[in-house]
Amino acid sequence: MTREFDFSFETGDIPELSPQILRESMPDLTDEQTAAFIKYYKMLVLWNRKLNLTRITDPNEVAEKHFADSVLGASLIPEGARVVDVGTGAGFPGIPLKIVRPDIELVMVDSLGKRVKFLTELTLELGIDAAAIHARAEDAARTSGLRGSFDIALSRAVAPMNVLTELTVPFVKVGGASLMYKGSNAREELKESANAMKTLQCRADAVDYDVPWGARTIVRAVKTAPTPAKYPRKAGTAERSPL
Repeated sequence: MTREFDFSFETGDIPELSPQILRESMPDLTDEQTAAFIKYYKMLVLWNRKLNLTRITDPNEVAEKHFADSVLGASLIPEGARVVDVGTGAGFPGIPLKIVRPDIELVMVDSLGKRVKFLTELTLELGIDAAAIHARAEDAARTSGLRGSFDIALSRAVAPMNVLTELTVPFVKVGGASLMYKGSNAREELKESANAMKTLQCRADAVDYDVPWGARTIVRAVKTAPTPAKYPRKAGTAERSPL
């Protein structure tokens, strides 16, 4: 696979992300996975100087709040699952999960073309087999080959849960699940999303993680029946008028 564009930077004064820092929050990493995360960090910081991918660039914080945080859901994903990361941004949580779970098939969807270019370059650099699609979630979820074709949908820090449910569940097969990464207010959001869950034919539960960088919960919305044809609604509608 060849690169379709050139995007080069001076390496400058990138802080060091050491293997020790990574293994403090992800102790089971292999040497190969550790090297991949270090390379990911360097590319994230370099591209961030031009694209504003993240406000977090300190190596310790990136290791915890981006990388380790992303892999929290690894045990919730079936072996060999086809996974879509909706509104992936700089690749979270999809790329870290792909690093520790190379068995999954990963597709990333993002509405900003420059971020998709970063993701394309990143996957090439890391030697990861993953696709990055430039599209709004509402449009991608109506595309043949994407709608109703994934075992798992991922989303992290994208939107309120009643919005996320509409943006992610249409991608998932019946019996599959949308994994929504949330913080300390997850259960309150889940209560507020009761109508969205009912309308989109889901049953939901919450999995809590007690980690040093803050309270984390992944809400798992399991799809119990096909998504009604009208969902997702036109771009922007879910945000303006949540279910």
